[in-house]
Amino acid sequence: MSHLSVAIRNYPAVAATLVVALFGLVSLAMPAPLTHAAPFVIGAYALIVAAWQAISMVRKLLKGNAGLDILAVMAITAAVLVGEPWAALVVVLMLTGGEALEDYAQNRSRRELDALLNRAPRQATRVLTPAGASSEELETISIDEVKLGDTLLVRPGELVPVDAELLSTDAEFDESSLTGESLPVHHAQGDSIASGVVNGTTAVHLRATALAADSQYQQIVALVEVAQQSKAKAVRLADRYAVPFTLVSVAIAAIAWVASGDPVRFAEVLVVATPCPLLIAAPVAFLGGMSRAARAGLIVKGGSTLEQLARVRSVAFDKTGTLTTGHPELERVEPASGHSAEEVLQLAATAEVYSSHVLAAAVITTAEKANLTPLPVETAAESATNGVEATLSPSSSELATAPTSKEAEHLNRGLIRVGKPSWVGQFAPDLRQVELNPGELAIYVARDGHYVGALIMRDGLRPDALATITELRELGLERMLVVTGDVAKTARPIAAALGIAEVHAECRPQDKVRIVAEVQPRPLLMAGDGLNDAPVLAAADVGFAMGARGATAASESAAVVNRFDSLASLSTAVRIGQDTVRIALQSIWLGIAISVGLMLVAAFGFLPALLGAWMQEAVDLVAILWALRTIAPKSKRQRSAPPQTPTREAPTRQSSPAPHAEAT
Repeated sequence: MSHLSVAIRNYPAVAATLVVALFGLVSLAMPAPLTHAAPFVIGAYALIVAAWQAISMVRKLLKGNAGLDILAVMAITAAVLVGEPWAALVVVLMLTGGEALEDYAQNRSRRELDALLNRAPRQATRVLTPAGASSEELETISIDEVKLGDTLLVRPGELVPVDAELLSTDAEFDESSLTGESLPVHHAQGDSIASGVVNGTTAVHLRATALAADSQYQQIVALVEVAQQSKAKAVRLADRYAVPFTLVSVAIAAIAWVASGDPVRFAEVLVVATPCPLLIAAPVAFLGGMSRAARAGLIVKGGSTLEQLARVRSVAFDKTGTLTTGHPELERVEPASGHSAEEVLQLAATAEVYSSHVLAAAVITTAEKANLTPLPVETAAESATNGVEATLSPSSSELATAPTSKEAEHLNRGLIRVGKPSWVGQFAPDLRQVELNPGELAIYVARDGHYVGALIMRDGLRPDALATITELRELGLERMLVVTGDVAKTARPIAAALGIAEVHAECRPQDKVRIVAEVQPRPLLMAGDGLNDAPVLAAADVGFAMGARGATAASESAAVVNRFDSLASLSTAVRIGQDTVRIALQSIWLGIAISVGLMLVAAFGFLPALLGAWMQEAVDLVAILWALRTIAPKSKRQRSAPPQTPTREAPTRQSSPAPHAEAT
């Protein structure tokens, strides 16, 4: 199908208008009867379009939306009635052509969002033969057909179709679509590989660990689709000016008519008052802002979020994983009297296996490096915001080597509790809190109601944290606070290092919601990660999910999802919001200013209706081009930089709702 036929099918109203215009032009060279008939045909067509627009306008009014269509209807009708059918036809062309211009501008402005959708994996190659077979039997399937445990072949340069475990010895992957890291990332056998990353130069085998719908890239795609389909109030920013602009336009036209006594003046004024710059410029500007945000690794769920970001005056931060790296490392072990450091670490790792908190991942990794194997467990449960407990089960091998049944029971049975001192201390009265240095946090361990020891962890500040806080202040944010489940002595040094004086410590999820609801001035931006931050992210004026990937509650409840693990994206989001609203308003006021100027010229009789209609077309183009400036940052300083180093969580682990140390 040719480009012309596609254009006619997509924009039939534009095609019909051009056909009528061509008929009118040809008729000028025809004999008198046909020449005289042309103005009537053109006028009749223009009135039909006006009637169609009027019906649409009435429907909008019945829904409570006061639009700008009335000006276009009045301009077309007035031009026909005063004998200016060609001017009416140009206005019709502006209205119908405006749809095509808007479609082009929107496609241009959401290019980055579309790129994310187009890169989504769609097929997978499944290995049908068992491991070790002399030859492989393969089949190509849709990613929706991939089942848990399937062995998949990913060829060089192909996308990883679903979240999976690497079966090959090692491999390199391009993870820039998820993390922003431009360099290939090396993975070893057993590592978790996220969907959507690009395989390197060698074919690899993977074992599917998640269905397509639950994989990281597919969840990002789902968020993008929500963002694209959002019909936000901010996209209708121009509607705020609809009624005043209409009243001013009609008033100028009426005064020109009364003062001159010529009804043609009324039509000439309304022709240049047609509102396409207002109807198109604002939506294009906001779509451009969303596209620019996507390029910076930010999924913004609608234009209203950009408008809120532009007006943000307060910001609240979670601590672990937001202001800090979220990848704590063991500093030291402080065992209680009669216990060894190895025992404390092994017991902690035994219980932490049943937690998905980032601290748990760090403990397990440390225990693995020390060659300490978790003990067998019968049952385990996590206490929200407090910690995790696990009941040990007998181990036949340990029972066989134990010298007495009493010692065997001591080795293999018991209730382990790991978490905050306030919680663990309820069950272990002999617990004594350890002294912490600034930036340290402690995980306390008890067994059978007796204190065993503590693990001292350190989670450093993000390298871009201080620069981000400084930039947020430069962008006009007046109040900053840390709202965390941390104990105060751990949270305050982190906040002090960033120049944040207000700290709310040891907060449960409901406490965070209450504190955020009371913060002034508004709007408030809340930055957090993990499931425990989902309620407060939803309660904030703008929720910002830090590094949230996949179907986490944080990403579902937040208005902005940060795909790159970089705190600098927070200030980038605010800047993009401010730029977008500024440019959208500039586009609106530019269109209004030029239109009012043309109306005044027309009111004094210096602008014929036909020329005015063509000049209004130029105004449309200027307003749209100005709105498209939201796609590109104003300067290099405003560009978002990806993280300087790639960060990877422990395999299959994400932030959880149950912080269980002196940190959340």
